[in-house]
Amino acid sequence: MMVTAVAVVMGMCSCGSDDNEPEAAVATQVAGTYEGNEVIMVMGEESSNDTKTYAFAKVSDTSVDMTIPEMGMGGMMTIPALIVKNIPLTKSDNTVTGKLTTYSGTVKNASGDDKAFTLSDITVIFSDKTVVVKFSLKYGAMPMSMDTTFAGTKK
Repeated sequence: MMVTAVAVVMGMCSCGSDDNEPEAAVATQVAGTYEGNEVIMVMGEESSNDTKTYAFAKVSDTSVDMTIPEMGMGGMMTIPALIVKNIPLTKSDNTVTGKLTTYSGTVKNASGDDKAFTLSDITVIFSDKTVVVKFSLKYGAMPMSMDTTFAGTKK
């Protein structure tokens, strides 16, 4: 009787499901590079429509840094790659969202001069292996903003 009881207890312990592995951190799930289409609008007119690659690096379990690739026409008309740090992430079902009201920084231009930039209304939405990014950019002394939308797929 004792042997049967031990066998039943041991059998129940070993038959548990192994599907209880913890889910990876939100930032780990979305980190990586995404290739897709970037559209830039200036004063309501399309200024650029190119294939670009955006990168997202894990900073913490719930935040990422986003690298926006350089944009422009080359030489002095190029805005260098910009890094937006510590975008907080939230998850709901299969969608991960990141939002920042504003982010300001400086970057070196083609001449080696520091240029200030400000991004506003930053929204990043990850769903499965895709991302949609929207923001407005003011660069240097530009009087108008560049409204940017990027839609890409994880590489």
